[in-house]
Amino acid sequence: MAPSESETPLIPAVWHAPDGTALSCREKIKVLNENLEELQQMAQDALEDAIIMGADETQIRAVLQRMMERLENPY
Repeated sequence: MAPSESETPLIPAVWHAPDGTALSCREKIKVLNENLEELQQMAQDALEDAIIMGADETQIRAVLQRMMERLENPY
């Protein structure tokens, strides 16, 4: 049986470059992982705050999802 979404790790076991090769620089991988962990905690805090303040959970989740979808690659 496949793991549920909540059981699937957020951070991949291997980070890939655009050409498909695995990133090997430990410092880059460490920064990527730390950034995602920090972002996840900030999003969790925002969700909890919104719910405590009486906002609709479905709506705040949709806003957070749209926020991620609208990120732009400046490079």
